Amino acid sequence: MADDSIPTLRVISSLKDIDRGQWDAVANPRADKTATNLESNLEVPPYNPFVSWDFLQALEESACVNRHTGWLPQHLVLENEERLMAAVPTYLKSHSQGEYVFDYAWADAIHRAGGRYYPKLQCSIPFTPVTGRRLLLSPHVDPEAATEALVSGLVHVAERYDASSVHLTFLQKPEWDRLGNMDFLQRTDQQFHWKNAGYGTFEEFLNTLASRKRKTVRKERKQALENDIQIEWITGSDLKEHHWDAFYDFYMDTGSRKWGRPYLNRDFFSLLGERMAQDVLLVMARRNGRYIAGALNLIGSHSLYGRNWGCIEHHPCLHFEVCYYQAIDFAIANGLECVEAGAQGAHKLARGYLPTTTYSAHWIAHPSLRNAVAHYLEHERVAVEEDQAYLREHAPFKKG
Repeated sequence: MADDSIPTLRVISSLKDIDRGQWDAVANPRADKTATNLESNLEVPPYNPFVSWDFLQALEESACVNRHTGWLPQHLVLENEERLMAAVPTYLKSHSQGEYVFDYAWADAIHRAGGRYYPKLQCSIPFTPVTGRRLLLSPHVDPEAATEALVSGLVHVAERYDASSVHLTFLQKPEWDRLGNMDFLQRTDQQFHWKNAGYGTFEEFLNTLASRKRKTVRKERKQALENDIQIEWITGSDLKEHHWDAFYDFYMDTGSRKWGRPYLNRDFFSLLGERMAQDVLLVMARRNGRYIAGALNLIGSHSLYGRNWGCIEHHPCLHFEVCYYQAIDFAIANGLECVEAGAQGAHKLARGYLPTTTYSAHWIAHPSLRNAVAHYLEHERVAVEEDQAYLREHAPFKKG
């Protein structure tokens, strides 16, 4: 470690138990989306709103995560006498819902053998399939030593609770590599992300697509805005409670149909608007004087993250326009490098979103289950790689 004093590990049951500035200093050293407040020779990660104190605490304060929802906060922190050095957002789980990296078959296998899969430790952002750092390390600490300390702490916490396993999901690849070297099982999957090649306009992006695909996108965008539909971007101080009221209606309609019980409540969205308005982009569709559909995005320093969509009127191609094409427009207008459009969805490929590998790492206590999962993951990684290669061959861009 870079600090002289001996670091210690502890578990906190709420973000309220740690200073907001201390947490954000390890979660987002680029807190103001610039690196001017740090030494120029330090490698500073991109700003990611999901690991911020405000976002995670909003989930806790709104009671979206707690013992009753099956997401009990057990955040691991590494600190010395002066400051927080590293942290992991961690939850003791009594189910596998809201994670987007599916381990139901693993749970079923151990249950059939007479064992118990829950509780388990989940190191992730609840209900959020977004890539980002999970081992939140200060730029001032040795990453290898800090990672070793955190991993040792996670295993110790799992053993203390008699948890079956530890799961770190939607990791960045350097974390995945480190954890693989520490005998965590490595898993891959894919999402579809749009990459900004320095486009000045949406039309410039369109010109990189094959002719037939380009015509299809233009047709979809035109069709989406028929019936006098207008699109609005709402962010920052323009966000008001009536916007959240409308969006929450959309969210509940879609969430109830897809999941049965939506994960987020109305209080969460108010807290998000109150504390993180500059990081929020609502893309809202209006017709005949009222909002009929919308998509929630969060804004990082390098990426736009598409999160939730919903509607109360169904119009052809409106989902593509509000979720995918408007996100590209915003990214181009604001110089963002990437749009992460959320989990799954091969239909995104035709809209210029390419398959991108996602990473997770898993520690399993039971030796037989661990061996079985390790064998399965070897084959799964090959299948993911082959699927990505196939999809890239059918990407909508001009050949060569």
